[in-house]
Amino acid sequence: MLIGLNDRRLPPDLDVVIAGLGPVGATAALTLARAGLRVAVFEEAPAGGAAGRDGTGSRASTFHPPTLEILDALGVAEDLHEVGLVCDSYQYRDREEGLVARFDLAEIKDDTPFPYRLQSEQQNLVRIIADRLAGMPDVHLVHDARVAAVEQEGDTVAVRVETAGSAGTGDETVTVRSRWLIAADGAHSTVRRELGIAFEGMTYPEQFLVVSTTDDFAALIPGLAQVNYISDPREWVVLLRTPLHWRALFPLPGGDAGDALEPAAVQRRLQAVAPQDRDYTITNTRVYRVHQRVAARLRDGRVLLAGDAAHINNPLGGMGMNSGIHDAAAAAAAILAAETGDEALLDRYDEERRGVALDYVRVVTHGNWESLQEEDPAERRRQHDRMRRTAADPALARAYLLRSSMLAARLPEAAERPA
Repeated sequence: MLIGLNDRRLPPDLDVVIAGLGPVGATAALTLARAGLRVAVFEEAPAGGAAGRDGTGSRASTFHPPTLEILDALGVAEDLHEVGLVCDSYQYRDREEGLVARFDLAEIKDDTPFPYRLQSEQQNLVRIIADRLAGMPDVHLVHDARVAAVEQEGDTVAVRVETAGSAGTGDETVTVRSRWLIAADGAHSTVRRELGIAFEGMTYPEQFLVVSTTDDFAALIPGLAQVNYISDPREWVVLLRTPLHWRALFPLPGGDAGDALEPAAVQRRLQAVAPQDRDYTITNTRVYRVHQRVAARLRDGRVLLAGDAAHINNPLGGMGMNSGIHDAAAAAAAILAAETGDEALLDRYDEERRGVALDYVRVVTHGNWESLQEEDPAERRRQHDRMRRTAADPALARAYLLRSSMLAARLPEAAERPA
């Protein structure tokens, strides 16, 4: 049910508190609620007012096959498909040479019931799940509220919650107690800081520019797929289709955005990718810094970190939101098992999910970044030749797609196969 911070229906003692109602927190909440646990979710954004709810934002929009399997088990995949776009292939291209290789996800049809990517803005998933949660009596959704402090007391986690933006005085603060806390409160996680957990890693030297447009790149570039990684030593670009628009991602060298958001500068970049005789219709622009960071630990007693609170990575490959949803499923499963007295999954949560972030997501996404901007002509030719051979060989293509679709994270033997 949707309530206010000081609503009397908010019980002082809960089974699980979740900080954050993004895709990660929402997935964890629905998993736990369906199993009969009493759950409270505290979200800093106002109800219906989170950034990007109009569908024009630049947040995550790619759902990989194993993520769709998780959402299908929760009964929300069908609704997500209704507001999504099925992408059954993607391309690697070069800004000078054009098409380098096309990968058909039908190669993994025997490995998953969802042999494709689903393009749908993350806020669609949050809305679908929030609607389900709002109708469940033992779930309490509280907006305009953030988790401000955490203290563990034996088998209880005391969570102080404040009205978003408040100074924590008077009736704007409440303390709730639960047996578990899942921190899904993003890259700047208050919970992670409260626990003193280091967020180790690096920041990329450039910033990224995301531009959304309603103009159709597929009509301007013959044979273009719905998802495209386009390499270039001067300025690589990613072009992907979502249900409402096309999105273009550009690097901004030197770490200075400069005039990147000026309308004329945005138009120059888009026209250089696909010229047309009029200006592009722009729906959204955004500049942001990109990091590769992983928390020093993902579990502290009865607190589990998930999603961006636990790890962040560059967006090349669409693994950030997906790995966060996988965290949510694993964290919920660990809590449910522990509630029955079996703490094996709980003990493994940190090692396994941190291992995926370090040895899989980080490696794949950083490799994508390196290959798109490779400057050495000979190495670029070798990369293109290797990509062509991989796409042309069914066995190699399958192994490659298992990794890029994140299925290899649950199939270790596939992760070890060379591309």
